[in-house]
Amino acid sequence: MQSTSSTPGRRTPGDALGSMPETSSASYADHSRLLSAFDHFASRVTRWAGTPMAFCVALICVAVWAVAGPMFHFSENWQLVINTGTTIVTFLMVFLIQQSQNKDSVALHLKLNELLAANKIASNRMIGIEGLDEEQLQQVAAFYVNLAARARESGACKECHSIDEDDPARPGN
Repeated sequence: MQSTSSTPGRRTPGDALGSMPETSSASYADHSRLLSAFDHFASRVTRWAGTPMAFCVALICVAVWAVAGPMFHFSENWQLVINTGTTIVTFLMVFLIQQSQNKDSVALHLKLNELLAANKIASNRMIGIEGLDEEQLQQVAAFYVNLAARARESGACKECHSIDEDDPARPGN
């Protein structure tokens, strides 16, 4: 788990430079100028990369390369140009897209955490479960599989339930 800093803008020794903060810590609000600049750049590039204009630019590049083929006698160097170009673009885009995906994932978790915290029936234990390991997540998923099976059997589709119902340590269970 990452260590947190109570002073915004300061990183503690446990924080890895460029790492995405956990939603269960306050360090998600801790941003350096470099990380903020990269985040804005990554967001702009990934938004642009999904536009029809970006597709058209890529298509034109491939068309120019294909038209140039006969001039270069379809040589190995001609093929190397497109292979190298696409490899470099793909390699760099992976990191930009992952940065944007990480940010979107943290934002989504925080929104869901707010909904859980604001709902009187929902279990606050569900907040931050993205930090659980695979086996623990499977146990939580099994609760909801059983809940769905109970709903199918009883025909009840408008009941409120919480994972806390199956917690023997919780008072009233």
